[in-house]
Amino acid sequence: MGKLSTGHAMSEAVRNAYLRNSDDETLEPLVLMDAGQRPVGRIGKNDAVIFYNIRGEREIELTRSLTEIGFSAFSPVDDLLLSFATMIEYKKGLNVQVAFPPEGELQDTLSDVLSRNHISQAKITEAEKAVHVSYFLNGKKEHPLPGEERIIVPTRRDVHLFDEAPEMSIEAITEAILDKIADPSCRFILANFPNVDVVGHIENEQAILRAVEAVDRQTGRVIDEAKRRGLTVMVTADHGTVEKWLYPDGVIDTGHTDSPVPFILLHDTPDLELRRDGALTDIAPTVLQLFRLPVPAAMTGKSLIITPGPEGIKPAQRLLVLILDGWGESDQTLGNLIAQAATPTMDRLKTTGPWTTLKAAGEAVGLPEGTVGNSEAGHLHIGAGRPIYADRVRINQAISDGTFYENEAFLSVMSAAKRNSKALHLLGIVSFFSSHGSLSHLFALMEMAKREGVPEVYIHAMLGRRGEQPESGALYIEKIENKAAELQRGKVVSVIGRYWSMDREENWDRIKKTYDMLVFGTGQAVFCQS
Repeated sequence: MGKLSTGHAMSEAVRNAYLRNSDDETLEPLVLMDAGQRPVGRIGKNDAVIFYNIRGEREIELTRSLTEIGFSAFSPVDDLLLSFATMIEYKKGLNVQVAFPPEGELQDTLSDVLSRNHISQAKITEAEKAVHVSYFLNGKKEHPLPGEERIIVPTRRDVHLFDEAPEMSIEAITEAILDKIADPSCRFILANFPNVDVVGHIENEQAILRAVEAVDRQTGRVIDEAKRRGLTVMVTADHGTVEKWLYPDGVIDTGHTDSPVPFILLHDTPDLELRRDGALTDIAPTVLQLFRLPVPAAMTGKSLIITPGPEGIKPAQRLLVLILDGWGESDQTLGNLIAQAATPTMDRLKTTGPWTTLKAAGEAVGLPEGTVGNSEAGHLHIGAGRPIYADRVRINQAISDGTFYENEAFLSVMSAAKRNSKALHLLGIVSFFSSHGSLSHLFALMEMAKREGVPEVYIHAMLGRRGEQPESGALYIEKIENKAAELQRGKVVSVIGRYWSMDREENWDRIKKTYDMLVFGTGQAVFCQS
């Protein structure tokens, strides 16, 4: 790669990568080189690092590789002895400081109430969504509750991206659900079919249609058996995705949406009706009503059932909740891949039983107004039964009121950089819209570094927010370069696709590629004039 001007070297390098048919999410690492062809801004021993991503489940592996003494998932790995802070807590026990620690585990969640009342429960999905049906659904509790079983089907590793196998491991998930349906001692089953969400993030229309149809087909199998054995069934989703697969100008949108999601209830009560103004927070109170269990005061959600007649609702003995991950509801036909797919099961359910739609985005799930939904917020609110304000809201408020710049974790890391005459590295997603982080958070850290007099600031960017306009990564990198020029602080020194840096399935070869870029400068060289 030829020499580029220093100020926009990395954004131009990303644009050149597009010419080689690269995309943001799977972009191979780009590394800035100095005039002597040495990598600029590598993470070295005793340096300072702030990983500014939020959410956390896709950030654990990279954090471990950089901070864990004796880390051995791949080699060579030095014990870097970094002063390291994360924006939020990614996992308990990591060797890091946490800028915005959790406000505590949620209590009185749906899972808590079922456990206290000795109702056995099974949570079923494949590894791609394991954290959502366990940690998030349970109110950010890592370990199973008494009477809770977690059944996690392995995610396939024989494909590069899941448009090669849109069915993923859905057959195995279905079999696990059927096994639990056949077990009368298991009274509550919650299962997640991840296909629509996972495949929907890939620009492959035919693969998405196959994913939608696979979910519809397996939903039919599960419901038929559940009804045969007398279970009450709820069918819903955590957020939308492919029901709005196109922007208004016709460009593909692979991100999440602000659409409502379906809620279907199959229960042996005549003339049952459902409210029309519900949200995901109303699912837990509905489950508890059907089990004839008291709803905790902390649950401000309301049952979705309009009680029919003086007899009320027949109690449920066993109950199945199916989460069709990413299955949104939209009346529009253009770009609605769910409407375009063959979905006889869902079509039948909507014509034969009571159903409604639920809010699954924005303030209804603790996110800023107008924000699209995501799997973390969706599962958290399904289980919590009340709104839980997202970390993004807390961080944005701290930036607004100025307390962000007084944060002890950030100050500690920046002080260490100055004290040890070491560099500060800012590492994270590059987007204004990603559920994993925001450029506004990065810009606030850059401004803080200038205020604190940190002399060397290096930025390591991850691209690939799902749902961005094509080739938006280069525009974001350019915004960072412009901000650095404005502040006279900071330099973008490496760029990589999130596919390599934000894994959560122990694909250590991907994390190693990111580690080698950060520490050793391994990647496509980007030369610039000094």
